[in-house]
Amino acid sequence: MPAVDRVLPLLSGEKLSREEFLRRWEAMPQLKHAELIGGVVYVPSPLSSAHGSGVSLVNYWLAHYARFTPGCESGSNRTWLMLRDAPQPDVDLRILPAYGGQSHVKGLYCEGAPELAAEVTWSSSAHDLGPKLDLYHRAGVREYISLLLDEPRVIWRRNDGGAYVVVHPDSDGVVRSAVFPGLWLDPQALLDQQAARLLEVLEQGLKSPEHEQFARDLAARKGG
Repeated sequence: MPAVDRVLPLLSGEKLSREEFLRRWEAMPQLKHAELIGGVVYVPSPLSSAHGSGVSLVNYWLAHYARFTPGCESGSNRTWLMLRDAPQPDVDLRILPAYGGQSHVKGLYCEGAPELAAEVTWSSSAHDLGPKLDLYHRAGVREYISLLLDEPRVIWRRNDGGAYVVVHPDSDGVVRSAVFPGLWLDPQALLDQQAARLLEVLEQGLKSPEHEQFARDLAARKGG
């Protein structure tokens, strides 16, 4: 009988090339979450209810922004071909390549880096704020939001002059994106899971002059 090419499972801590990582993962359709960070496999523990709720709310917030900002696209738990690794951000927001974005789709996956990535962390804090933060910085993720459930707090980082700096809320308690004008966040509403307040603040941002100008700029990029 012909030999059967048995694909080995992914194991946390194993060092693999991205090609081998993807080959094994694609042969394991039952596995929904796995990452390659710094050439090391990371398969997370079962996700908690709080993690799922946090991801759902962040996804709701970013998807609403993308819906009213032509040229932008949000995604959740999709694998990225990023440098030589393959992270799986909880949520991401990118500018489409036709509108001047820095990423594109290659086969089944997005390649490059989204302009913004968001992670919801609990037991994964050391991973998300260590090797993954370093990868995102090197790959060109311009803004990185961490929702830390165990502390609890929200950290918004922006790539400023080659280094991530923490962006603090303005005097009204709202954090405003520099990469995506009109993307406004009330961190306390996110921590308290107040979806109505989260959307209220975002709607104010979507009606702001800077968002209107951003939408015009995106349209001009596509036209160009």
